[in-house]
Amino acid sequence: MARVVVLGGGVSGHTAATFLAKWLRNDHEVVVVTPNSKWNWIPSNIWVGVGEMSKEEVIFELAPVYEKAGIDYRQAKALSIHPEGSKEQNKPFVTIEYTGQGKVGKSEEVTYDYLINATGPKLNFGATEGLGPDAGHTVSVCTADHAEHAAKELDELIARMKSGEHKKILIGTGHGMCTCQGAAFEYIFNVEHKLRDEGVRDKATITYISNEYELGDFGVGGMHLKVGGYITSGKVFAESLYTERDVKWITRAHVKKVEAGKVYYEQLDGSEHEEEFDFSMLIPPFAGSGMKAYDKNGEDITSKIFNPGGFMFVDADYSKGTAPFEEWDASDWPSKCQNQTYKNMFAVGIAFAPPHIISKPFKSPKGTPINPTPPRTGMPSAMMGKAVAQSIRDMIKGVSDEPTHTANMSEMGAACVASAGKGIFSGTAVAMTMYPIIPNYKKYEYGRDLNGTFGEIGLAGHWVKHLLHHAFIWKAKLKPFWTIIPE
Repeated sequence: MARVVVLGGGVSGHTAATFLAKWLRNDHEVVVVTPNSKWNWIPSNIWVGVGEMSKEEVIFELAPVYEKAGIDYRQAKALSIHPEGSKEQNKPFVTIEYTGQGKVGKSEEVTYDYLINATGPKLNFGATEGLGPDAGHTVSVCTADHAEHAAKELDELIARMKSGEHKKILIGTGHGMCTCQGAAFEYIFNVEHKLRDEGVRDKATITYISNEYELGDFGVGGMHLKVGGYITSGKVFAESLYTERDVKWITRAHVKKVEAGKVYYEQLDGSEHEEEFDFSMLIPPFAGSGMKAYDKNGEDITSKIFNPGGFMFVDADYSKGTAPFEEWDASDWPSKCQNQTYKNMFAVGIAFAPPHIISKPFKSPKGTPINPTPPRTGMPSAMMGKAVAQSIRDMIKGVSDEPTHTANMSEMGAACVASAGKGIFSGTAVAMTMYPIIPNYKKYEYGRDLNGTFGEIGLAGHWVKHLLHHAFIWKAKLKPFWTIIPE
């Protein structure tokens, strides 16, 4: 009997674990180790953050779902990986520390035959002084609890605006190397929409601040897309929306410090600026989970398994990381999501180490990197989780000694429905597809196939996003016919 241990219960880990349980149940073990007791459909957190959904609508308890699936669930945090075992333990194992299930603080060694690292991101608010809702001066929509707190703060702001006060709102990225510009994009337009619904839009100045070189970059190097049958740039598409909604923007910005009511930032030209605010939501940079790795003799091999950011090395061309941007290629990106030193370890979603960023890198004259880091969430994350699960299934069943399925971001497309305001009749969303995710300028004139890269904005997109909210929670709960809902 083989045991597969999945570290993380987010989109990629949950996808991998539930498919493995379906394919291997009764014959093999699937263990999920995650510090959270609840699953969160993160794309809908932006609606919680403006009071248009409750926290309970975007989360559910994991334990009953895993019990139904026959998955061994450990509510714990993974501390270290021992891919060679130890002198006392011949099998590879992970050391975990419980965060729940009545065992808080208890440590345990969990052996494995195959390991999937799907730990997702550590929200690194500490990278920017004063950032975040806990020890800082900004709100967040990165978790359901954060989003609930943001909604309360926004309601208080709106109450003051209704009494006649004018307020400044600042939303965007809180560091020069953030990803997830899409979440900031969605939130700023949902806030703008909320203010219009509340009749106080004229009482607010709304500003977007981002590390993007230009609007519409989103960490994927921007894109050209078909809109209404015409080819346009993502920059023009985005700027048109910001202008239409009277949202100001600051790009090429690295937020250095946040004080109560004020942000200090550096721009790509080296200039220093300040921006005041009454309400601010700034996305933090991401880091890996912070796991360590040790060989059989107990020697620290963390740097051989993880990059400095804490993300696991897989089958990517990491030599390109120090190469000039012009030498980067779509083929640099991993296909198998497999660690090349220890072939029974895989990393999916945010947990894998990218070979380099996607957008062109920039540094200010002071040496400050100001550019988005690669997004690896949502649809691509789930597709990686399923592909790795398929490979492990086939390896366990003796179909092959090597991974049988691939999930290369340079060979897969992605669909995104970005909310620009919630409402049955007044809501809008940007519906976009891109193929491939990693631009390939050798194959396509604009880096992507324009027959698979397009975008539209409107009410229909909002209805689609609302439908997807319910569909993906249905799928994650393993309700009837869950497997036919695509990743």
